Amino acid sequence: MQIAPPDFDRTFGALADATRRDIVRRAIGGEEGVAELAEHYPMSFAAVQKHIAILERAGLITKERIGRRKVVRTNLEGLRVARRLLDQYEELWRGRVVRMTALVTQDPRRKNDDRYRGTERS
Repeated sequence: MQIAPPDFDRTFGALADATRRDIVRRAIGGEEGVAELAEHYPMSFAAVQKHIAILERAGLITKERIGRRKVVRTNLEGLRVARRLLDQYEELWRGRVVRMTALVTQDPRRKNDDRYRGTERS
C-alpha cells in the first residue's frame, strides 16, 4: 500500500522552508496582498514571489485579484490533506511501537503458555 501519492512530495517540500510556513500562517486571514507579505521578510520582492509560487503550485495557498492587489489566502483543504497523511503515518508508527513494546516485554519462558495469548484453558 502506497501512503503518499506523488503530490505529497510537493506539499511537504513547500512546507520544508520556514519562510513558506510563515507565509501560509499569515495567509490564513487572507487580508494581505503579495506586496504586504513581502514587507515581513528580509529578502527581495521577487524572492517572496518565488516562495508564493511554490506554495501555490503545492496547493497550499491561492491568490485572488481584488482590484489592483493580489490577495494571498491559505487553502485550508490543502493543509487538511497534509494533516490526513501525517495522521496515517502516526497511526502506522503507533501500531509499530505497540507491537515492539509487546515483543520486548514478553517473557520468552511463557511463550507457549495459553494464558498469555488470550486463550486460557479451563
